[in-house]
Amino acid sequence: MQYFKQTYFRSVKHLKNVASLPCQVCGLDGQTQAAHSNWVQWGGKCKGKKASDEYTAAMCQHCHYEIDQGGKLDKAERQKIWLAAHKQTMRKLQALGLWPTDVPLPEGLT
Repeated sequence: MQYFKQTYFRSVKHLKNVASLPCQVCGLDGQTQAAHSNWVQWGGKCKGKKASDEYTAAMCQHCHYEIDQGGKLDKAERQKIWLAAHKQTMRKLQALGLWPTDVPLPEGLT
């Protein structure tokens, strides 16, 4: 078995840029958070750490809660919604020139 060290991107500025966008699920503006991925295939939680900051989606508190802990959606639905919101977040940050130039776009998510 091969082990490798995960490199984490951390940036308060990037998280603020993500949170400056409207919710990419419901469109609510002004109350957005940077919602980190919870799934391993998209940089998800590991050993008590949040996913790397490039794996975030702009979501309001309500949508973020439903994706993380809500009981209304099954796992596949939550993953699908988070992934779509993440892709939209990346596209909007790129269009606004706010995606960090030193951070490559996550593979398979563009």
